[in-house]
Amino acid sequence: MSEKKTVLFALSTCPSCKKTKELLAKHNIEFILVELDTLDIESRDKLLLEVKKYNPRESFPTIVIDGGRAVIVGYNDTAIKKEFNIK
Repeated sequence: MSEKKTVLFALSTCPSCKKTKELLAKHNIEFILVELDTLDIESRDKLLLEVKKYNPRESFPTIVIDGGRAVIVGYNDTAIKKEFNIK
């Protein structure tokens, strides 16, 4: 279980986002899921500005850990496992 505050910015239709969600869930890592394509335009625009702070390319998935102490962009199981000390 994770003590880290983790936010996963994703798209509901993105295969890499789905794999990232599954990996986090499989290892019981608690995270807040924000699927931008399921939000109204105003909320989506505000959250895109938030994503851009951590990932200027605004690509998905973007995982923000502990308010930006660590950011993982794209599906990167090696980086996720290292960050969360998963064997």
